[in-house]
Amino acid sequence: MTLTKRDLVIRISEETGLIQHEVLQVVQKTLDYIAEALAKGEKVELRNFGVFEVKVRKARIGRNPNAPATDVPIPERSVVKFKPGKEMRAEVLKIPPPPPPAASATQPGPAVN
Repeated sequence: MTLTKRDLVIRISEETGLIQHEVLQVVQKTLDYIAEALAKGEKVELRNFGVFEVKVRKARIGRNPNAPATDVPIPERSVVKFKPGKEMRAEVLKIPPPPPPAASATQPGPAVN
């Protein structure tokens, strides 16, 4: 399941009694300010949630899977990294890992002579 911005607006509106349109404006403005700060290269720290920061990935040589003999230069670029806060990390660690995929009955077994 995915939690969308719309879901957040509805839940916040129901809990606070505010109009959904007002909540949407506040949520959108918050996201805009976070994006603006990151675009300036600033770090965004939200206590008990986590830290967003811009990191620079080094330039490297990649490979085209369709033509592995051809080198593809990948330029240096900026990416956003997120490091969860202690409380969020603790909550996420409580989630049990998914079960391993079951062996399919259509997979061939050992060859019999």
